[in-house]
Amino acid sequence: MKFKNREDAGRQLAERLKKYAKEEAIIYALPRGGVVLGFEIAQALLFPLDIVITRKIGHPSNAEYAIGAVDEDGTLVLNEAEAISVNQQWLEKEIEKQKGEARRRGILYRKGKQRPDIVGRVAIIVDDGIATGFTMRLAVKVIKSQHPEKIIIAVPVASSESIHELKKEGIDEVIVLEPPEEFLGTVGAYYQEFSQVSDEEVIKLLESTNKTENGK
Repeated sequence: MKFKNREDAGRQLAERLKKYAKEEAIIYALPRGGVVLGFEIAQALLFPLDIVITRKIGHPSNAEYAIGAVDEDGTLVLNEAEAISVNQQWLEKEIEKQKGEARRRGILYRKGKQRPDIVGRVAIIVDDGIATGFTMRLAVKVIKSQHPEKIIIAVPVASSESIHELKKEGIDEVIVLEPPEEFLGTVGAYYQEFSQVSDEEVIKLLESTNKTENGK
């Protein structure tokens, strides 16, 4: 299956998530690409939309190969075997660099708005796909610390290895529209159109989302 674009994938995920329509839920999107899907789901199901900002830590010899992830508060998930094999001074600097970028995005996207209270509610974490799974695992760790009633992961595509690792995190459900037997190597390979999402687009989507909480 190839998705036309992120909007198409988001609408398809919204259909799969209709069973949660009567729940008290919050959509948590991973910027930037995940916000496009999160917007479609939030609009369809009338859920509030928030963000979890996690930044990939790429290997020094191949930035696309993730060896970990960090969030705006400095919460960290690392592949310990890979992390030990790289220059530690470089790793410390890269962690600080990515944490700084996560903070920059948090300030820019939230514009001083308080994060919603997820205690006792359903957290639905959304991205445009999962390759290694480090950023999603960190998102789960961050959300889990806020004590939701349930955690659902919803993505269009994911590698089988990442799904296996995520299920170890005690997730209530993982929804994948296209779980490939053999992952094609990149999330973008599953989209006809997979252009970069700008900060401006993220801000526009967050500001225009229907903020009415589901009271059905």
